[in-house]
Amino acid sequence: MMLFRKLLFHVLAAGLAAGSAVVWAQDPGTRARDLVNRMTLDEKIQELHGLREPGHFRYVPGIPRLGIPAFQITNGPAGAGPGGTRPQAKATALPSPISLAATWDAELANLNGVIIGAESRDLGSALVEAPTINIARVPQNGRTFEGYGEDPYLAGQISVSNIIGMQSQGVIANVKHYAANNQETNRFHVNEEIDERTLREIYLPAFEASVKQGHVDSLMCAYPRVNGTYCCENDVLLNQILRKEWGFKGFITSDFGAVHSTVASAMAGLDLEMPNGKYFTDDLKTAVQSGQVPVSVIDDKLIRRFRTMMRVGVFDHPPTVKDLPAQPNGATARRLAEQGMVLLKNEGGVLPLNASRIKSIAVIGPAAVKAVTGGGGSSHVVPLYSVDPVDGIKNRVGEKVTVNFIDGSDISQALFVAGASDAVVLMVGDMITEGFDHPISLSGNQDQLVQAIAAANPHTVVVIKSGGAVLMPWVDQVAAILEAWYPGEEDGNAVADVLFGDYNPSGKLPITFPKNLEDVPANTPEQYPGSGPVAPYIEGYEYDLQKKAAPGIGGVAHYSEGIFVGYRHYDAKGVAPLFPFGHGLSYTSFSYKDLKVSPTEVSLDGKHEPTVSVDLTVTNTGSLEGAEVVQLYLGLPSTNVVPQPPKQLKGFQKVMLKPGKATHVHLVLEPRALSYWDVKSHSWTIAPGAYQIMLGSSSRDIRLQGQFNLKSKAGE
Repeated sequence: MMLFRKLLFHVLAAGLAAGSAVVWAQDPGTRARDLVNRMTLDEKIQELHGLREPGHFRYVPGIPRLGIPAFQITNGPAGAGPGGTRPQAKATALPSPISLAATWDAELANLNGVIIGAESRDLGSALVEAPTINIARVPQNGRTFEGYGEDPYLAGQISVSNIIGMQSQGVIANVKHYAANNQETNRFHVNEEIDERTLREIYLPAFEASVKQGHVDSLMCAYPRVNGTYCCENDVLLNQILRKEWGFKGFITSDFGAVHSTVASAMAGLDLEMPNGKYFTDDLKTAVQSGQVPVSVIDDKLIRRFRTMMRVGVFDHPPTVKDLPAQPNGATARRLAEQGMVLLKNEGGVLPLNASRIKSIAVIGPAAVKAVTGGGGSSHVVPLYSVDPVDGIKNRVGEKVTVNFIDGSDISQALFVAGASDAVVLMVGDMITEGFDHPISLSGNQDQLVQAIAAANPHTVVVIKSGGAVLMPWVDQVAAILEAWYPGEEDGNAVADVLFGDYNPSGKLPITFPKNLEDVPANTPEQYPGSGPVAPYIEGYEYDLQKKAAPGIGGVAHYSEGIFVGYRHYDAKGVAPLFPFGHGLSYTSFSYKDLKVSPTEVSLDGKHEPTVSVDLTVTNTGSLEGAEVVQLYLGLPSTNVVPQPPKQLKGFQKVMLKPGKATHVHLVLEPRALSYWDVKSHSWTIAPGAYQIMLGSSSRDIRLQGQFNLKSKAGE
């Protein structure tokens, strides 16, 4: 019987190597181990790093004699990005990921992932470097647009759905950057000093959710050092937390140039060095031959990757290049852009615009010149097509309305056009990119332009296209402000849909907009960008744009704000934001009533895990159909020893309602939602005491409040 199994295995393997269609009877784990046992040491080493040379990029070569296919990787937080082709292949340019977070919609996150996964596979890639889920600790971060905002619960839930959608298309998602990759300044070497509780409550939960709920197949270790150790050789992060504690079964890739050692990285659990093999080629072979790295460790790395590839299907059926469905996916990109836009201000009901009452409209500003399809760096997507802002507005208003465009570089000319028009759509914004951080003030003359145009025409609507929060010294001078983020390839049509009421905005901010830069949580040089010397950038790395930096900054970033990140900080310090986390207006209105918290008394008896149900009724009290995001915040018992933020997001639900209609909303607080990280026991702990329930339309617009009590023992 044993001889028959061996013969069957070799026949099947030979058939696959010859290109025959084979149906494998073995489970992926057994099959992967059998395959690795047949590899030479040189072949094993070849499969542990990428190949970067003319014609190959983000690429691991295959081994034809064993039927091991080549492994092609692409970037993809905002759509199928840089892969193996030069020039970069075109794909659907989806709205920026922060826009996806602003939808607060798990179904849309899944749909977004489906498009990214399908298009990446149809462009020949097996793994997608996405999603990016690092917390927006500082608004200056050059990759804020790539992530899901400042709250770990929101980021985690959007990530989970995005991963599930992506991996449903037969590709491998690669959640990144693990962990705490929260600034671009000195990103290759900065040492982030983060206390245990802060790491567990703020910077790791989204990754934990991605592993436990999203079942992500791979993970990317990040550039920085966390508490003194580089992420890609950090045994605590990779082996202890990720694999042993969370049960991660996938494989770990490095960010490009994030590896700094051979033996330490190999023993800490790194499986694939990218984009080349600086440390995982000859040096790794020598380490194996000398006994510093056991062959079993090498084998496990390959088994993890091959097992995953086999299970997903990319091993036996490698992705092949196909035409992309440009129009259907473009229509979805338009829908995603609309639902991610956040109406920040709308005094006097300036919006929506009524095309039947307007004879002329001025479209002004640098962000109106062409479609803003995405931010810069490795996530950049070359769009299949794009719709420019002026074209989108012309498509909507028709020939009866005159549309006048000027880029606003000459304010005097812009004032003339604005004064001669019935309404003004003024488009301003930024263009941030991976590689360096940025000020959050609008560049050039944009602030002056807004102030001048608003004074010239009271019917001015400001559309902001930004990758994150921006300062608005002119906020009180304009009646309407729409945050459109980077809308993607359907920019023109999507913005017009919202401005003219074809879509009722429902987006909510996933990040706080501060009034002043000094109001942000990390507001000292020691906190950000850090103290100490600046290490050199990585020569030849194409996305490192910050080739020079002021001396004396960036060596160690002290996360002394602790868990008080984002709205947690503003609430605890009593600082008024410009626009709070969770904020977003609608063209209709909603009421909240009938709050029920059950049970109101909970016993921590050690036998049953406490759960609390929260129920309420939401009614559309306006005249238009619209969607509302019901946000559930929880205030945990706070002490001097274990201080808690006044509120933390623990649940949300998006509901669509016609005018006058109501719906029941049911949310459940699981034990983890009630927990904090106890540094003494090194575990999640639930404290007895009074817990405050807060439900609202934003973190600063609480409509209903309730309470429940947790007792340490039954009857106490």
